[in-house]
Amino acid sequence: MRATWKGSISFGLVSIPVELYPATVSESRSAAHQVHESDGGRIRYRRVCELDGEEVPYAGIAKAYESSDGRQVVLTDEDMAELPLPSKKIVDVLAFVDEADIDPLALSKPYYLGPAGPTATKPYVLIREALAGQGRAAVTKITLSTRESLALVRVQGDILTLRTMLWPDELRAPEGIAPRGEVTIRPQELKMAASLMDTLSEDFDLADVHDDYQRALDALVEAKAAGAHSDEATERTATADNVVDLMSALTASVEAATKDRPKAAKRTASKTAGSTRKDGPAARTRKKTG
Repeated sequence: MRATWKGSISFGLVSIPVELYPATVSESRSAAHQVHESDGGRIRYRRVCELDGEEVPYAGIAKAYESSDGRQVVLTDEDMAELPLPSKKIVDVLAFVDEADIDPLALSKPYYLGPAGPTATKPYVLIREALAGQGRAAVTKITLSTRESLALVRVQGDILTLRTMLWPDELRAPEGIAPRGEVTIRPQELKMAASLMDTLSEDFDLADVHDDYQRALDALVEAKAAGAHSDEATERTATADNVVDLMSALTASVEAATKDRPKAAKRTASKTAGSTRKDGPAARTRKKTG
């Protein structure tokens, strides 16, 4: 994995050289292009000046911002370079907080943080163990490209991770969204809902969850590329217009989920058996003799 950023974690007089690695993958998804429907030609966009109608090369484009009174202000690369960015090559620790105090809505893009070289290993492990031991995370500032961002550094397994964060003024307050008026929930309904939650939680493995839409899209692209025609009608699940009794719906959901449990249990047993075969007496003997 190639690092996309190099710098250091800084708090107090401590500086830990680190490298930043992207934690997400997006290349596997099909990319869509705009084309001319009649002949399939790609649609291209050109940068055109609205005053003279001429196409402008990228080198001739500058950034313009609007002032508080509505005037347009053009800023050059030299102007931008003079802006203070103390966190340009630093993960600047602002505070250490309990992880539970961070609003998950504020978290954005995830990254992995690794030590940058052998000399960084000990201080890296030190901060990792200190954070894990106290159940805390570090609220930091970091500059990626030309944008300064808040970020949360926390422990995940034996590594540090970094999640960029939204600034407080970028989050909206959830005003007027919560249900209004009194809603009466019967104890039986609450108990049945809890039962359904327990049933659906058994043998759940997040690694088994896939993007079915993306899989279908990829299959459709390959089929069309091979000259196939989509003659079959797409099956759609209609949304019922009638209001179903909540208790009946919960009961039916529990029954349906319970029927699927044996299949999940069978898959889990199969995985366990496979693991046992791999790490059985023969394997242990080989490890021991080796």
